[in-house]
Amino acid sequence: MIQVYSAESAHHFGHGWLKGSHIFSFGDFYDPDNTRFGPMRVCNDDTIAPGRGFGAHPHSDMEIVSIVLSGRLRHEDNLGNVAETTFGGIQRMSAGTGAIHTEHNPSEDEPVRLLQLWFMPRVRGTEPSYMTGRFDPVKLEGVLLPVVAGVGAEEVVDIAQDMTIYLGRMSEGQELVFNQEAGRRTFIYLMEGQLQLGDESLLLPGDSARIEEISELNLAAPEGAFLMLIDLP
Repeated sequence: MIQVYSAESAHHFGHGWLKGSHIFSFGDFYDPDNTRFGPMRVCNDDTIAPGRGFGAHPHSDMEIVSIVLSGRLRHEDNLGNVAETTFGGIQRMSAGTGAIHTEHNPSEDEPVRLLQLWFMPRVRGTEPSYMTGRFDPVKLEGVLLPVVAGVGAEEVVDIAQDMTIYLGRMSEGQELVFNQEAGRRTFIYLMEGQLQLGDESLLLPGDSARIEEISELNLAAPEGAFLMLIDLP
């Protein structure tokens, strides 16, 4: 089953310094039928204005991943971590028993665009932690590249959940096949281009799809595509 959520169905917002879209219920946007997909709780496509950001705020028992698509993002937290991330960089914060952090655009003239993703952890009440990682953007071409996974590796950030986040750039006319294990879920978000799922569903930028009970998912890019695919329990 493939359930497509169009870009128009997302909650779009603009607060001057912050604009973007919420794919799931978040903040003042609440839809009781759209609060989660397995352990996935949040998928926000945010753009932060130069010199602005999120002030200090707490989280607990959540795996929070930030993927920078353009610009720079600066992170600080009460665990003593300070990091700045650009495209090719991944941030993961395991909030556990509690962490306080800020996310800020340090640039004076360039906005930062990022995907903010939240997942429930396998185990609640663990020690909070933070990690950054980098992947080579060249390696995105023509494949689904793992960048976050339950078991970390070189250029793959670990996360306390049985899941994998892939990024990929498909050229015009390219096709890929994603093989999924029985009983697992697949989430797709399209950042650029067009993406054909099987024979029926065509995604445009800002569209997402929630897929279950499909073991072999055929992906095609009529005009090229930049996508995120997440394998979930």
